[in-house]
Amino acid sequence: MSAAEGAGGPNAQESAEELVDEARRWWQTDIIDVRPGEISLRGYPIQELIGNAGFVETVWLMLRGELPSRAHAELLEAALVASVDHGPHAPSIAIARMATTCGSPINGAMASAINVLDDVHGGPGQQCMQLYLEIDAELDRTDDLGAATRIVLQRHRETGMRYVPGFGHRFHPLDPRTPRLLSLVDAAAADGTVDGRFAAIGRAVEEAISEGRPRRIPMNVDGVTAVIYCELGLTPELGRGVFILARSVGILAHASEQMTQGGRIKGPMPKSIGYTYTGPGRRPVPPADERGTTS
Repeated sequence: MSAAEGAGGPNAQESAEELVDEARRWWQTDIIDVRPGEISLRGYPIQELIGNAGFVETVWLMLRGELPSRAHAELLEAALVASVDHGPHAPSIAIARMATTCGSPINGAMASAINVLDDVHGGPGQQCMQLYLEIDAELDRTDDLGAATRIVLQRHRETGMRYVPGFGHRFHPLDPRTPRLLSLVDAAAADGTVDGRFAAIGRAVEEAISEGRPRRIPMNVDGVTAVIYCELGLTPELGRGVFILARSVGILAHASEQMTQGGRIKGPMPKSIGYTYTGPGRRPVPPADERGTTS
């Protein structure tokens, strides 16, 4: 008797086929079909996409399942361009450069930077999309944009929201990216590419949070790209994902530049600047038998 017969009896061959079938079904995807000599993305042969579909169009295809119209692709591309970089003082960019001076290869430097694009540094765009979508849902109930906006903002304030993601900027009194991107959204709404619903919501939020203040709290790049991603039908999670995709370009550029510049173990500041020490003053170490215990 063979080992297979001993292990599985007369149905061993059938069981093996079922096991292979189960293994094939373990990972299921609508995204890509790869066979010997063939690659298709969402059903489109890769050799036909090459030279006929741009990178941004392919991003849309991968995420949404179909190729976008030219107008949709141009609006998505505008949002991606706006987010590629914000200088070496941005934590993710600084980390990429510091990692490079510590000997990390390009993939390690990029991974180190991308890993900090979390809720605080990389998440406001996603959070702003969630806010817009909540206002949109409230608007369906109230049919009054101002009232819907105030209701949702108050709801968030009651749960501890200290600032509205997507508005205000620690560096720019007015984010130079916002007016240009909003004008593109307005143009896209005028020609029917998008309906402009979320552009109106974004403006309503800016109006509501600026009311009664001596200075407006303007929409920043996270707020305006959140408008675009909502207008284009992306989920908040995909909104953060495409932001990370865009910022990866800047991370790569800075890591590459730092490799060219050289440098060894560069920290966040030059040694000449130092830092602020706030601990106890200099003191002697007492003998072991005189040391108390800490509570």
